[in-house]
Amino acid sequence: MPARGPKVLIVDDEPSIRQSLRGVLMDESYDCTAVASGEECVEALNRESYEVVLLDIWLPKMDGLDTLSRIQELPAAERPAVIMISGHGNIETAVKATKLGAFDFVEKPLTIEKVTVVVKNALQQRRTELELQMLREDTHWPELIGESVPVKALRQQLKLMAGTNGRVLIYGESGTGKELVARALHRSSQRANGPFVEVNCAAIPEDLIESELFGHRRIKLDGTADHKIGKLQKAHGGTFFLDEVGDMSLKTQAKVLRALDEHRFEPVGAPQSIQVDARVIAATNKNLEKEIERGNFREDLFYRLNVIPFTVPPLRERVEDIPLLAAHFLREFALAYGRKPKELSDDAIEVLSKYAWPGNVRELRNLMERIVILHPQRRIEARHLPLDASRARNSKPADGFGSLHDVKEAAERDYILRKLEETSGNVSRASELLGLERSNLYRKMRALGIAPKE
Repeated sequence: MPARGPKVLIVDDEPSIRQSLRGVLMDESYDCTAVASGEECVEALNRESYEVVLLDIWLPKMDGLDTLSRIQELPAAERPAVIMISGHGNIETAVKATKLGAFDFVEKPLTIEKVTVVVKNALQQRRTELELQMLREDTHWPELIGESVPVKALRQQLKLMAGTNGRVLIYGESGTGKELVARALHRSSQRANGPFVEVNCAAIPEDLIESELFGHRRIKLDGTADHKIGKLQKAHGGTFFLDEVGDMSLKTQAKVLRALDEHRFEPVGAPQSIQVDARVIAATNKNLEKEIERGNFREDLFYRLNVIPFTVPPLRERVEDIPLLAAHFLREFALAYGRKPKELSDDAIEVLSKYAWPGNVRELRNLMERIVILHPQRRIEARHLPLDASRARNSKPADGFGSLHDVKEAAERDYILRKLEETSGNVSRASELLGLERSNLYRKMRALGIAPKE
């Protein structure tokens, strides 16, 4: 479904003004709603997300400035740019509106040129502010680090699929970086300027998840309204990330399925449905096909989500990336804690490379943070690493690895063999999955002693 134009809310008690503004802006492809009071404005903003609000100063009961104050109470990511309009403007009122957070102040009579220019500028300003906020958040989510075959293949797949609008299902063990892949997809997509909204289905209690996803409309015992905008609505125009979707209840799965099919949903307790346009990315650490067999996951929802499957490899399958990741995390935490840079000795790297990493990249990151905090010395030796020796993937006598190079070669050989098995020995298809040229894969297979199937 194509995305609608930017959403604009018009607030004016004069019907002719509402009608004319709505007509002008709809001609410019904006998605417009018009209301007659400040109370209706607040209600509309609690019900849906808008990017720009055209707000009249002189309104019955709750005036424009009071309404503006209520708008500023919204979270920054949900707060629209507000343009104040008035037929009786003065400098004092304009200054007060600006201090309260208004983007601009325009006087009646309004012209088509004036309205379209100020709305366009407000929209651009709001999107710039959101982009800056996203950039600040992205400093905590670096690009995929690593030069192993699995990571190169993953980058290649991201490059091919990020620009599409297809739904994505990301598979991977806990701690492998599924959210990092989802954010990378979002940043590379046509929706990069829109919001990235995440819901962790495993972290929200069953009785609250519907409200978290879809929002709710309630009237309290004292008669006041309790409205909540759901995460799916907040993702309008951007990306909606369902993390650990395999932990979602069957009841909630049915509602998510309907929302995906119809591009609309009903908040809990609301009589009207809300239309939404968001790209859906889901992630799971479970085998959903087995969960379907057990009756824990809906087969129809699986096929809606599994349009483009991604698999994030566990750390034990990308051993050659461990030194790069460890060095990155050491730099990150040394900078964060104001400590001197640290480096790993060869024996420390060998210990890290032989460890099984049940917690994957998250476990490695936590370990490097602990090292930065607890050890003042610059050089980190194997004896400084508090790793359980029983968790080593293999001991030296059993695996026969004489060096780190042998470990890397064995991991690479194992990964290529599994990809060949997945493709029934089809080297061309395996090369696509690995992100390698077919000739390069043949060369690597010969070097690793892998014979192509007849």
